[in-house]
Amino acid sequence: MIKHIMATTLLWLAIVAALPLYAQQQQEYTLGSLWSKVEETYPGVGVKTSAIDAAKFNQRAVKGNMLPQVNAQAQNTYGTYEGSAGAFFPQAGFFNVSGSAVPLDGSSTAANTFGSAIVQWEVFSFGKLRKQNEAAGALYDKSVSDKDAYILNLKKILSERYITLLYNNAKLDWTANNAGRLDDIRKITSSLSASGLRPAADSLLASSSYVQALGENDKWNGFKNASLIKLLELYGNDSVNYTASASRFGNPAENNFNRVNSISPSHPILDALDKQSAYYTLSGEAQKRSSLPSINLLGGYAYRGTGINPNGTVSGAWINGFSNTTNNFLAGIGITWNLTSLHTNRMKGEQLFKEAESTKLLHSQYEQAMQADLSASQAKIIQQYEQLRKTKLAVQQSQDAYNMYLARYKSGLITLSELLQIRILLEQAENAHIEASRDYWMLLAYEAELTANFDFLFNNL
Repeated sequence: MIKHIMATTLLWLAIVAALPLYAQQQQEYTLGSLWSKVEETYPGVGVKTSAIDAAKFNQRAVKGNMLPQVNAQAQNTYGTYEGSAGAFFPQAGFFNVSGSAVPLDGSSTAANTFGSAIVQWEVFSFGKLRKQNEAAGALYDKSVSDKDAYILNLKKILSERYITLLYNNAKLDWTANNAGRLDDIRKITSSLSASGLRPAADSLLASSSYVQALGENDKWNGFKNASLIKLLELYGNDSVNYTASASRFGNPAENNFNRVNSISPSHPILDALDKQSAYYTLSGEAQKRSSLPSINLLGGYAYRGTGINPNGTVSGAWINGFSNTTNNFLAGIGITWNLTSLHTNRMKGEQLFKEAESTKLLHSQYEQAMQADLSASQAKIIQQYEQLRKTKLAVQQSQDAYNMYLARYKSGLITLSELLQIRILLEQAENAHIEASRDYWMLLAYEAELTANFDFLFNNL
């Protein structure tokens, strides 16, 4: 008795422990379970994530322009020191030596050492740096919205490929069932022909129909394998279990059709356009303000050594280039203004403003089109679901009728051509149901993209 109680207890414990695993297995093979893997591993998602990181680094770099800029240099040269009177423009490619007009004794060449550091801080730029910083922030926001829009589109692509796989799998099963029915007819006809109850032509006709069905089955087997390869390109694994989804494909869950009937202003596609328009606007303002002057605080320190002694003696030794050192500093305030860029920067700013205006108009166009598409698709979904129910009933009735006519053919009450005609009607009813199922799920995928909500599709397919 005690052993029996212990065995029963252990059995119940095993059942309780297996329930969560069983529930997980029941929930595992859905379209939603595939999406979690795609979102985690698909390279395209990583591309958008990297773009966000790049925009974040760009934002930090632009902020760095508001900090003091420090430049340092160090030189060690060896050359002549002969001075000359006159003036020159210090353009790139020129160099200067600090010579003396007084004749010096010793070497005709001397070593020199020079090092300096300059600090420049743009303390007032008439809002140019602030607008550049705001534009960089808008670019970051745009990259985030671009990722959201990409994720939404990727969900639709995954849904369409999954539905296509289920559709091709249903067509493969359909052709296999057709081949199975024709094989049964072929066997029955062969037996009746052998017994002299049916002409030999019936056996040949049944065999020909059976071979054609096998060829059709081969075609859809290729389609199914091709669609599986396309799905695995997103999924990343070598295989995917879609058995549960295949049964739900032709028998969808009850749909109450209580849906959102308007496009949300925060829809990822519309939000991405908003962020893009804001980026163009802020960039245009920053571009126009680039024409304004900049006020800078300046500070510098210089160290210099030379082989020319104060008494006029020149040493040509390299080590003496670090002698006779002097230290100087300089501080001040400066204003810079590139007057020639006034027109150019204004034109570039106007161009960016026009880009912003164009993006706003594109936003309005998209919103109107998406609203119309949503209303149209929801109207189609309701009727498509009704068609699906009717085609399912038609398949059941055609199946019952076929079984009755098959029994009559076995009894010799109808001819083979009549039976094959009934079989074609059953085949057409089954095919119509498969086509209606695909159209229904495709409409749901399109509606999910428009509403940015794939919950129903991911949980019920």
